[in-house]
Amino acid sequence: MTACASAGRVAAIDVLRGLVVVLMAIDHVRVFSAVPAGGPSPGVFFTRWITHFVAPVFVFLAGTAAYLYGRKVGDKSALAKFLVTRGLLLVLLELTVIRISWTFNLDYGTYMLAGVIWVIGWSMVALAALAFLPPKAVAAFGLVMIFGHNVIPWVETNNWLLKILYYGGDIKLGANGPSLVILYTLIPWVGVMAAGYAFGTLYEMDPARRRRLLFKLGGSAVALFVVLRVVGVYGDPSTWNPNPVDKWSTLRTFLSTAKYPASLQFLLMTLGPALLLLPTLERARNRVTDVLEVFGRVPMFYYLLHIPLIHVLAIIVSLSRTGSVTPWLFGNHPMWPPEPPAGYRWSLALLYAVTAVAEVLLYFACRWYGRAKATSPRPWMKYI
Repeated sequence: MTACASAGRVAAIDVLRGLVVVLMAIDHVRVFSAVPAGGPSPGVFFTRWITHFVAPVFVFLAGTAAYLYGRKVGDKSALAKFLVTRGLLLVLLELTVIRISWTFNLDYGTYMLAGVIWVIGWSMVALAALAFLPPKAVAAFGLVMIFGHNVIPWVETNNWLLKILYYGGDIKLGANGPSLVILYTLIPWVGVMAAGYAFGTLYEMDPARRRRLLFKLGGSAVALFVVLRVVGVYGDPSTWNPNPVDKWSTLRTFLSTAKYPASLQFLLMTLGPALLLLPTLERARNRVTDVLEVFGRVPMFYYLLHIPLIHVLAIIVSLSRTGSVTPWLFGNHPMWPPEPPAGYRWSLALLYAVTAVAEVLLYFACRWYGRAKATSPRPWMKYI
């Protein structure tokens, strides 16, 4: 597969984005399966751990896509207008359509979620201002935030602005209003998107030079992660426990870095391998990459569709297993669900089987939408 596809798209980026949204679906099926987010067994641990790559790559490539779009339109003001419009639309979708998709309830009096689409939206708004700077300045801004934010001391705070910026947690909206659960904070995710925007300049380089640079950047990030993790002085609040007797415990704790907020080590651990994969994807061409490219061309459409689809599939599973739909599926997922009923938890085999069914259905929907967007686009389609 060549680096650049038709209409100025970068096929390798679409394939990588398609890969991470497939991983995302695994995690979101996990939510409705009541399988815990990690655990001592390798199967449960890696079912969650592989999905850690999703948010960093998704946000980073959103920045890259913004750079490539700006190059296409050739006007910083037009790019800024697009980013602000799309960013605010994503925030609105997070608080309405996506929230209902997660819960299948209208209990807005208690629960709202500020998840990854929320932070992508606000990061786009911030990037609209940063895009007027030279790419090197945007890169410097992003890297300083990514590498420097772990110097911020961790404190307990009730300040709503600090929670949105860095600390996360629940924000009570009025005395009797709902709680807005801040899962993804602006720091460091605005920096990740800014770094991704500057990364877009690599796709103006000679392909051979770009591939060499990708290997260097990705390899350096992975190596730095290992060094920082071993030394344990900076870049993550968690610790790992070397155990010469229990090697699995050692590996599990070594890979268990902090995601909320995303630590430097977490970002190095996830973005490094993604950068290493890109040169291979530039040259790959097979049925798997073709399918992933279909997903990666319309990632927001995929996102909006996959949560309600998975939720409906979970209802079907409940009906087939018990003859009824458990009320648990209408709780405040993914952050505040009640305790699942006894015996409800799925096996990993069922979790992955449902994921496979979802991916097949999503493929046909995304292929249809991608063709419609390419051949007869409506003005609103550029935002979804």
